[in-house]
Parts: sequence; structure tokens; C-alpha cells
Amino acid sequence: MATKANLSNTFRAFKNRNYTLFFSGQSISLIGTWMQRTGVSWLVYSTTHSEFMLGVTIFASQFPSFLFSLFGGIVADRYNRHKLLLLTQAAAMVQAVLLAILTLTNHYAIWQILTLSAILGIINAFDVPARQPMVHELVSNKADLPNAVALNSSMVNVARLIGPALSGLVLGKFGAGICFLINAASFLAVIVSLLLMKLPQYTPPPVKKKIVSQLAEGFAYIKNTPAISMVLLMLASVCLLVLPYDTLLPVFAKVIFKGDAATFGYIFSFIGLGAIGGTVLLASLKPGTNLKAILLASAIILGIGLILFSQVSYFPLAMLFAVLSGFGSMAQNTICLTIIQVNADAKMRGRVMGYVALAYFGMLPLGSLIVGAVSQQIGAPNTLLCQGIIALIIAAVFYNFLRSNKLNKQEVEKFNEVEEEVMTKI
Repeated sequence: MATKANLSNTFRAFKNRNYTLFFSGQSISLIGTWMQRTGVSWLVYSTTHSEFMLGVTIFASQFPSFLFSLFGGIVADRYNRHKLLLLTQAAAMVQAVLLAILTLTNHYAIWQILTLSAILGIINAFDVPARQPMVHELVSNKADLPNAVALNSSMVNVARLIGPALSGLVLGKFGAGICFLINAASFLAVIVSLLLMKLPQYTPPPVKKKIVSQLAEGFAYIKNTPAISMVLLMLASVCLLVLPYDTLLPVFAKVIFKGDAATFGYIFSFIGLGAIGGTVLLASLKPGTNLKAILLASAIILGIGLILFSQVSYFPLAMLFAVLSGFGSMAQNTICLTIIQVNADAKMRGRVMGYVALAYFGMLPLGSLIVGAVSQQIGAPNTLLCQGIIALIIAAVFYNFLRSNKLNKQEVEKFNEVEEEVMTKI
């Protein structure tokens, strides 16, 4: 009975029909997304044999999101997020089709791959600020919101487990073009799920301020809300200096472990396995749990996992440390998003997520360039070792903040009151 109750608590967000549709469609689509991401990295490294070009590829796919994310946040606050998601998902499907055609016809050049990656980055700048706050509109009982956010991360990490593993098999037998084609087809699932949703009639905002005014308003709000600004600063630091570790994974697969595309897929999958473990743990947390203490622990686990992974050449043992790294990175990202969303006012949520996307998509590509360049000089293992040490330093720097200012029950209740007021107006 206790086990059944625990399972019911872990998956309680699925009581919401719209959220279940969203989760199902996104799960399928994200598997395709990870297959494409793995395929692009392997294609570029196999063609150029350059660690720096790996960094350039990730930079090309994410830096445009940095440039347009604030504008994407304003669009998400001004317009119907449901229709915006339909548009961005359709555009991403077209991008995947073009990538597949170029690769399958063997008429691609690296600059074309980079250009299409940049186009996807622009699409994501509008997709992320709309998709993240969309979860609020899909959950009728706002007490289920932290659970929905955790489950939302679980679908990313299940996809991170399955997608690269499938990609490794497909790359070895059929090539990267089929990975891209599968990704294009997977977007149909999320588009259909969005069309099947039954949402309240959209009510546009009564007043549309100038874009510059809205940006300034969003920045001032974040600056005056330490519960958001400090977590956002920590997230930005980790994204710049630690999380780009996945830039080097093709090098570990091919050089350190002397493997092939399947080896590359397995590394990503074991990282995804650790991420799933973290997701289940977070989804099972009771209301009022001190999330910031868990955030501190996850930063430490991530650092230790990367340090150990970087120093091991025996593949099975390295996969154990890959699981630790996946657990730490996923738990950190999920808790940061949960804390930020819970503390963000409903009217500011799109702009806040725009700044989150700015931190994420701005720092990750810059970090990828840094990691790729440093790795050319000191090697992939030493670079990853440094990233693990930096993760521990970041945990030490934010120690006092994470040990205080708990995300307590009163803050959650305050958030729920604001949500109820907004829903009543709608």
C-alpha cells in the first residue's frame, strides 16, 4: 500500500489530461532531438577530427538562442503560447528535414551543418520561453506543479538515455541522415498532442508595453528577487564552466575508449541513466523539502563524477562515473528551474524564462568554445578534470546561500495564491 501511494505521489501530475498529452508528445519528440544532436556531433567530429570544431558546432546551435532569447521571452508573454509552440515545433521539423536531405544525398558541407544548427538555435529561442511556462497552464492543481516540473525533466532524461543509444546503432548501420529523418518524423507526435489539448480561451494581455520597457522591467524584477537572481547566477556559472563537458564526449568515445559511434551513444545513455535516477528522486520529494540543500549536493556529485570519469580509461568503470555526472547535472538543472518558476510572478514568467534561456544558451555555447580550445592544448581528460574541480569550487562559493533562504512551505503557498488569483481572472 505504501509503495502504491509513493508511486501515486511520484506521478500525480498525470492526473491532468493536458499535461499527460504534453508529456507524451514531447517524450517522443525529444528522443528524436537527442538522436539528431548525437548524429550532428559525430558527423562533424568524424569529418573534421577537430575538438575545436565540436565546440564551434555546439556554439552555432546555441548562441543564436542567447541572442534572441530575451525577445522570445517577450513574445511568450505577449502572445498565445500554445500557438507559438505549434509554430516552433513545425519550424524545427522543417530544419530536421533539410538536414536529412543534405546528409542522405551526401551533398553536405560543414558550413551547411553549422548554418542549419544556427537556425535551430533561433527556433529554440522562441520555443523554450513558451514551453517552460506552458507547464503552468497544463496543471490544474498548482500543488502538483513541482512534480510536473520534475517529470518534465524526466522526459528530457529518458530521451537522453534512449536517443543517443538508438543514434549510436543507427549511425553505425545507416548513417547520420537517418537519425535526422527520424527526428523530423518525431515532431509529428508533439504537434498532434498540442492539437488535442483543451485549453481555456486565450485572453491577450490588456496592455502591451514597448519591448525595451518590458526587458528592463524583467531585469529589475529578477534583480530585486534574490531567490531567483542567485539561482540564475549559479546556473549561468555552471553552464559556462561545467556543463559543456559533453562537448568532449566524442573524443572520449573515439580516442580514450578507442570505440565507435555506438560507444559514443552508450556514454550519453549512461549519463541519461543517472539523470533519470535523479529525476525519480526529485519527483518523489514531498512539498516543503529543502531544494537548495539538494542543489548543493547535486553540484558536489557532478564535480566528483567528472573528476573520476576524466581519470579512468576502463570503459565499464567510466560508465559508473558517467551515471554520477548525469545525476548531478540533471538534478542541478531541474532544481534551478523549479526554484525559479515557483518564485516567479505569473505576469513575469515568460520574461524570467527568457533570462533563464539567456543564461543557459548564452553560457553553454561560450563554454563549449572554451572547452574545445582548452582541450586542444591540454587534452580532453585534463580539461574534464578541471571542469570537475570548478564544479566543486562553484558549490563552495554558493554554499552560504544554499544553506540558507530555504524554499519553504510558506513560499510555495504564496506562489499557489498568486496562481489561483491569475487563474480566476482568466
